[in-house]
Amino acid sequence: MNVLKPHKQTTILTLLGLRKSQRDIERITGIDRKTIRSYQRQHEAAQSNSPGVAADPPEQIPPPWPPTLPAPAALSTSPSTSKCEVHRAFIDAQLRLGRNAMAIYQDLVDIHGFDGAYNSVKRFAAQLRHKEPEQFDRLSFLPGEEMQVDYGEGAPTRVPGTERYRKPRLFVATLRYSRRSFRRVVWKSGQQVWAELHEQAWRYFGGSTRYVVLDNLKEGVLKPDLYEPELNPVYAATLEHYEVVADPARVRDPNRKGTVENAIGHTQATALKGRRFETLEEQNAFLEHWESKWAASRIHGRERRQVQAMFEEERPHLQLLPLTGMQYFTEVKRTVCDDSCVRIDHSSYAARPATIGSKVLVRLFERRIEIRDLRSQQLLRTHARVDRPGSVVLPMAERVFNPSRETRFILSQARSIGAQAQRLCEMLFAIEGRVGQRKLWGIVNLAKRYPNHFIDAACAQAMEHGVLSYGHVKAVTERLVTDALAALQPAAMAAQAQSTLTQQHELIRSAQEYGDLFAHAATPQGQQP
Repeated sequence: MNVLKPHKQTTILTLLGLRKSQRDIERITGIDRKTIRSYQRQHEAAQSNSPGVAADPPEQIPPPWPPTLPAPAALSTSPSTSKCEVHRAFIDAQLRLGRNAMAIYQDLVDIHGFDGAYNSVKRFAAQLRHKEPEQFDRLSFLPGEEMQVDYGEGAPTRVPGTERYRKPRLFVATLRYSRRSFRRVVWKSGQQVWAELHEQAWRYFGGSTRYVVLDNLKEGVLKPDLYEPELNPVYAATLEHYEVVADPARVRDPNRKGTVENAIGHTQATALKGRRFETLEEQNAFLEHWESKWAASRIHGRERRQVQAMFEEERPHLQLLPLTGMQYFTEVKRTVCDDSCVRIDHSSYAARPATIGSKVLVRLFERRIEIRDLRSQQLLRTHARVDRPGSVVLPMAERVFNPSRETRFILSQARSIGAQAQRLCEMLFAIEGRVGQRKLWGIVNLAKRYPNHFIDAACAQAMEHGVLSYGHVKAVTERLVTDALAALQPAAMAAQAQSTLTQQHELIRSAQEYGDLFAHAATPQGQQP
């Protein structure tokens, strides 16, 4: 029995003395009827054991509420017993069929002659209603089979260069068999950061698992799907490099990766709760120390074994790591130009067998580029990445020499500049093919800044010197323009020297007139003659 405070006990005894029912006392005081029933028994026992206490006169006994039939069964039933008790079996069977309280009440009235209220049936059904607990299947895994990964929130850390603290992202990777975890905090996440954290986890464990279970976050999964999820290309390449298969969990199904979810909660509640760090390095060092000293040495609650002992058992079953790490890349889409090349950082790379005008996928590594088919991801070409802008990586056997509409347009622009410019452009196209059209565009676009006759003369000098390049033509054109401006400067100075100033002219008044005018203006108004 719940022990109530004295004033509540007094209230219950007072209401019992006024012949209030247990339901009325519950409604007035808010105390459960089971507790009220216990105090009623104590009150009745105390009255029966006190001979000096006189019973209440019969005229003060209020009529029973609610009214009941004078049937023998009703008189023999306790006032606290529900009228639905005699129909318990029927109500229980109907509840197992999934029927609601209103349908059961209607059948009780029609079939069994029930004379109680609907609320009585509703309360009785709520007590009998069977609630099946939610069940989860406990999965078993072999050593080195599965790793689960997810993001959480780390402890507040000072933002570099400021006095402000912010919570970084906490990456946790947990081996499913041994429950050994790897933890790192980072400020920002992305495709490459997500893949790098996986690499660090595998190197920390000394090997990789057969597959990894992750959430459907954008760093790992571009398009969630139960059967064919679309993985991030950088993440997919990293998993392929380490021979690991990704197994994204269902959307809104965190129980599939409950091991890492519990590891994140354990880290936040035990290791990082109430702590602050000045740098990310300090927090990462603390997490590594806490994992090796406390988390790994604990006895797992379900397995009843030490985590470190299970990890030592699992370590030999991890996959061997490759000798070289993952080479990360970025992907861009490019259109194959009419010279069968793609433009990357102002340089041209051969794209055959991709057709002219088609779109290809280009993977940019640190030292090389890969040209792949946009749909099938099939590798088409691989080139070493050049450092000098404007370079052309195209074998002579693959160059296209038949003129296109763009070529004809460029030659018509060169013809409007001059005969020498047209001749030079035709020679460049005959030597380099369509890939040399960039040089042709540079030559004809010089006409936007310099006169045509200077450009034409520069083209003539370039052919005479045997240097057929846009840069040489531009340099010669600028030199010719500079020389022409320098030749014009002495003539302009001579013309300026010949023009002398004169002091005598019929339109120029004498200085005496201007002096008289100023004196007249300075004389007061009353003194003027």
